[in-house]
Amino acid sequence: MTDNSENDWKAQTALVHGGVTRSHFGETSEAIYLTQGFVYDSAEAAEARFKGEEPGFVYSRYANPTVDMFERRMCALEGAEEARAMSSGMAAVTAALLCSLRAGDHVVAGRALFGSCRWVVETLMPRYGIETTLVDGAKLENWKAAVRPNTKLFFLESPTNPTLEVADIAGVAALANEVGGRLVVDNVFATPLLQKPLELGAHVVVYSATKHIDGQGRCLGGVVLSDREWIDEQLQDFFRHTGPSLSPFNAWTLLKGLETLPLRVRQQTESAGRIADLLADHPKVARVIYPGRKDHPQADIIARQMKGGSTLICAELKGGKKGAFAFENALKIFQISNNLGDAKSLITHPATTTHKNLSDEARAELGIGDGTLRLSVGLEDGDDLLTDIERALDAT
Repeated sequence: MTDNSENDWKAQTALVHGGVTRSHFGETSEAIYLTQGFVYDSAEAAEARFKGEEPGFVYSRYANPTVDMFERRMCALEGAEEARAMSSGMAAVTAALLCSLRAGDHVVAGRALFGSCRWVVETLMPRYGIETTLVDGAKLENWKAAVRPNTKLFFLESPTNPTLEVADIAGVAALANEVGGRLVVDNVFATPLLQKPLELGAHVVVYSATKHIDGQGRCLGGVVLSDREWIDEQLQDFFRHTGPSLSPFNAWTLLKGLETLPLRVRQQTESAGRIADLLADHPKVARVIYPGRKDHPQADIIARQMKGGSTLICAELKGGKKGAFAFENALKIFQISNNLGDAKSLITHPATTTHKNLSDEARAELGIGDGTLRLSVGLEDGDDLLTDIERALDAT
């Protein structure tokens, strides 16, 4: 989807110039094509377009010029052959998982998943006769033990939401190849700047573009990236006929977000590392999980597959739910929200929000306690954020 010159660009250049298609007006910023359909020069041209014999667009549910630019820019960043942009991160996850499955197939997924992802695996898939197994994804032997003769798909988040657990992507990808399956990786927490699952052997990567890619709390979006053959043969018909397409306006907003993604992620990750160190040394904090620290349980895997820490931190306060709530309420800069990857620093209590529908036992398995908090570090001054956290801890 990119020409040879774009293949040679580094990320910061590709995220400003990649995939641009200009109209005859020669606009500097990408154009927003707010249209449902397209017209043809002749009946013969319409027929050729629908047959695929002539390039061009036929309907914005299938493809749109602005959305196409976003898809091509994501391909340039991720190193993928093809992409399909969708209306939300969950639309992207659901399409990536279901498009190639049928009744009787088996899916192995890491148990540490975002609540909606886990619902798709645990509740939705079995309704259609798809067997599923959840495993402790941090241990490669668990993935191997879960394989059945009908295993077709593997699915994982790495790092996970909210405990920042890391899986061996290359190891699971090799297992998928061995049994003739495919590995789908949700790479939201790492961003494509800190981890590239396709380079590690994954077959499909998905993003909630709502998070870091937009990064400013403005719109929803999602994207699925893979090789051209899989998208053409497995995803395209599912996408075309079920209608999870991204709006052109949101695509344009996400294009603007991509231009500043490296600058934002760099600063957010730097501040997150400082905050993680502060929390780890504080007497009111029971534990801190952060991919940039040497005490992370999977530090050896992180060193092999990630280029940096994360913009996210997981911390367990000693005061349980009462202490966690008091800390959240005492913060002045960090805002209480279930979103992440934003320019604003945000904090979430997963047990009562994003993961509240899980049983107590399931949350305990994932390491989500009553005192667990997820911090998403924003673009505010790092010293101000540290002061905000110190004052809030002192107040609890």
